Amino acid sequence: MASHSDTLVVFFGATAGANGGKLGSDEREIILLVWQIVDLREKKVGKLHRCLVKPDTLELADQCKEETGLSLDDVVNAEPLDKVLLQFQQSVTSELKCLDRSSYTLCVNSPLVIRQVLHPEASKKNLVLPECFFSFVDLRKEFEKCCPNTGPANKLEIASMLEHVGLAAVSEQLMGVREVRSMVQLILRILAEPYNHNFSLVETVKYKFDSGTCSKTEPVDNETIIRARGLPWQSSDQDIARFFKGLNIAKGGVALCLNAQGRRNGEALVRFVNSEHRDLALERHKHHMGSRYIEVYKATGEEFLKIAGGTSNEVTQFLSKENQVIIRMRGLPFTATPQEVLDFLGPESPVTDGAEGLLFVKYPDGRPTGDAFVLFSCDEYAQNAMKKHRQILGKRYIELFRSTAAEVQQVLTRYLSTPLISTLPASPIVPVPVLATPPFLPTASSSRDCVRLRGLPYTAGIEDILEFMGEHTADIKPHGVHMVLNQQGRPSGDAFIQMKSPDKAFMVSQKCHKKTMKDRYVEVFQCSTEEMSIVLMGGTLNRSGLSPPPCKLPSYAFPTPPTILSEAALYQPPLLAAPRPHQATHSPALAYYPPQPHLYMNMNYTAYYPSPPVSPSTVSYFAAPPSVAAAVAAQPHHAAAAAAAAAAASSPVLPQPGALVRMQGLPYNTGVKDILSFFQGYQLQPDAVLILYNFSGQCSGEALVTFPSEEAACRAVAERSSHVFYGQQIHLAFCN
Repeated sequence: MASHSDTLVVFFGATAGANGGKLGSDEREIILLVWQIVDLREKKVGKLHRCLVKPDTLELADQCKEETGLSLDDVVNAEPLDKVLLQFQQSVTSELKCLDRSSYTLCVNSPLVIRQVLHPEASKKNLVLPECFFSFVDLRKEFEKCCPNTGPANKLEIASMLEHVGLAAVSEQLMGVREVRSMVQLILRILAEPYNHNFSLVETVKYKFDSGTCSKTEPVDNETIIRARGLPWQSSDQDIARFFKGLNIAKGGVALCLNAQGRRNGEALVRFVNSEHRDLALERHKHHMGSRYIEVYKATGEEFLKIAGGTSNEVTQFLSKENQVIIRMRGLPFTATPQEVLDFLGPESPVTDGAEGLLFVKYPDGRPTGDAFVLFSCDEYAQNAMKKHRQILGKRYIELFRSTAAEVQQVLTRYLSTPLISTLPASPIVPVPVLATPPFLPTASSSRDCVRLRGLPYTAGIEDILEFMGEHTADIKPHGVHMVLNQQGRPSGDAFIQMKSPDKAFMVSQKCHKKTMKDRYVEVFQCSTEEMSIVLMGGTLNRSGLSPPPCKLPSYAFPTPPTILSEAALYQPPLLAAPRPHQATHSPALAYYPPQPHLYMNMNYTAYYPSPPVSPSTVSYFAAPPSVAAAVAAQPHHAAAAAAAAAAASSPVLPQPGALVRMQGLPYNTGVKDILSFFQGYQLQPDAVLILYNFSGQCSGEALVTFPSEEAACRAVAERSSHVFYGQQIHLAFCN
């Protein structure tokens, strides 16, 4: 409402839980509304109205019963909130008509009843609030303006304000009635001589969240930022704005955080218009979004700019159209054209400005990533587009998600600054133990006797590459196939192969280039051993040339001689899984290199498969030299088994004997004691629990638990899988 309104409606509310300064902090519903009209022009008051409200959850806290004097019997027969609000609107409109007034403004003693109670509850119940609840005046701030020497507004109480202007406290017993009558007396007093106060400090509640962009050079106040954690992965910026309904978020002030793989990690940084709204947002710590509680913490402007800030002109131009709904498409065929995407979305979901409303995400060398962002002019078109989720385009199903301007900035920045072959970020804070790799990497040389395969299917293994190479397989050097892994330890779509000579490498690059593997064509390029070695150790190789690793390579120590195994319990890096005995097949004898104690990688490291053409496609197996293989073949079976046991015992990072179970879906603040409590009765020791952390030092949501026997593990998986753990559903699975 306008600040020149000549009528105030003094408004008060109470909830079924905490009231006063903690009003709204416990998500309890409104049970009492009281209001009374004050005519500012004539300095008259209207009738006082007191209405009880029936909450959906029929339960009153002891504190509420004591403060309000109400019992459950008092509210059980009351009207629900929507009907009480309708009654409020009708009574106020009727009285205004009698006073010959056309507009009014709510007056409250604290913004909590509007911002922290009424708007959040209406949002959860999908109620449309009348326009009057989107503006109000705070009596404390008006009083501070009228009497500047009374102290800060957030410290003022009704009793102290009455005392300051020489009024006695109201003796009314009923809660709500007492507060409203006290406020009315105070308003009439400051309207009169000598104060002659003019009510003008009107606060507003935003109707909706405004999306937008943020520049990295934009100053951001540290006192306006919070971090929300535990969000559902499909949450959009509008969902987060709805969670903070009643509080004003700055334009483009929601930044969804992405993990190293470009997927949402359940966190968001939110920027509010001022510190007062940020402080109110912190009071919503562990409030619920659906069935999940959301943690809310303080954050800094620097953190917000790292996520939401951008400098790309392409992104700025794409997001220059305001009030657009953004959808992210993932999994597009690399050959998809703008017209094919528009046809896929269909006429029922027209894209803003056609092809101009599409933004394809690409690598620095121009190759498509399979991601794209799409603009829609209204939510209806976006909803129609979301119906295409997981439908097929070409031979691939496409995922669609609601997105934000900040996510567009993040994704574009991430891909444009990422090397062509993905590498893990250096992490000196949280070192990750890995299995020591035998020194099969060749000596750096400028000889172009290697080939690089790009665009491999993610499901491709060593055997698929050998089949792809065909007759050229015979020209591969021993241990010459190196598959590059991404941050998740999975194939990245790239591989390097060492050939016996530069001529052989040239022939492969000519004969196999753009040859098909599993419905995808694979690019094959000739390169040098030096280029391959640097890329495998964390450097980058793209059209701009060769970039060395960002840090000095550490020295590696390997046991000499290696322990020789014919049948062994071996583990896959970087996370140790359950033992898997090697199956006796036609493959040669294997040499196992046990991991060194305290061997950490504090560098950009790209894992790879050092595997010869005839070895199995498992990282932990390496073919032994012929002389060693012969020696192993001569060993008795029990001697080889003893060697295997000795090797397993020598590794300090292998799990304890027993059955290993993986827990997934853990809350980020899970501790060992929490997991032991979850498995109470299974006789687990603290050292049987290994919580897995990501490279930022936070819990990844997974843990490995070693049970004393397979029987105990089976019972745990059968009894505890899909149970709820601190509000989240936990999944249990055996590690193969």
